Amino acid sequence: QVQLVESGGGLVQPGGSLRLSCAASGSGSINDMAWYRQAPGKGRELVATITRAGTANYRDSMKGRFTISRDNAQKTVSLQMNSLRPEDTAVYYCNANGIIPGYGLQYYWGQGTQVTVSS
Repeated sequence: QVQLVESGGGLVQPGGSLRLSCAASGSGSINDMAWYRQAPGKGRELVATITRAGTANYRDSMKGRFTISRDNAQKTVSLQMNSLRPEDTAVYYCNANGIIPGYGLQYYWGQGTQVTVSS
C-alpha cells in the first residue's frame, strides 16, 4: 500500500507562484504520478502527469505555467505553479499508481491541499 500526503497549498495573489509537494510512503511500488484539481462545483480534472522515467504531460491551460517533477529516490512529486490565475483556485490532489503483485494496478490519492488565488 501507498499513502500520499500533499503540502504547500495556500492563498496567493493573481500572478503569484506556489509549489505543491507530495510525499509517498508505504511499501508499494510507484509508477506514474500526477496532480489533479477540483474547483468548487466542478469535477476533478487532470493537471499534469509524470512517468517514472520523468516524461511529463500537461493540461493545455497549464502548459508554460506549471511544471511537474519527481524524485524517485525520495518518492516525491512536486508541482511548481507560476502566473497563477483566479481560475486556478481549487483543491489539488496528488495521485499515483503502482502494481501490487497478485492484485494488479492500484491507484492512490492524497487528501488534497487548497490553493486559492485571490487579491
